[in-house]
Amino acid sequence: MTNSKKNVVAVLSDLMFTVKIQEAAKRAGMEVIFVKSREDALAKAKLHPALLIIDLNGTSLDTLELIDTLKADPDTKNLDLLAYVSHVQVDLKQTAQDKGCDMVIARSAFSQNLPTILKRYADVTQSAQAKIEL
Repeated sequence: MTNSKKNVVAVLSDLMFTVKIQEAAKRAGMEVIFVKSREDALAKAKLHPALLIIDLNGTSLDTLELIDTLKADPDTKNLDLLAYVSHVQVDLKQTAQDKGCDMVIARSAFSQNLPTILKRYADVTQSAQAKIEL
């Protein structure tokens, strides 16, 4: 993990999405750090990954409280947060956005667009590195 901007932190416990995220990240040239606890999520967020993904339907921690904490901390407030949620949970989606989550999308859209999303973050990271190296 020499370049944290090539990392993605994922807060989830769903095995199906774990595999999907791992495969998409590998194709995008990124590494995923999976966490299940609030403490691990906060610690890994301080490494300044390119993106932090949150499963709002996860049961291992209070995801809305995690968003609050991340956005309140000066060290992590600018971290890009992407959350996914069941499409019928409109209130939960709105609450996450109100708390500062940068993007909240339906689980199906997340699953379908994940390779494109991670590729976009990988490309931005590589472009930024190229500028620094010049």
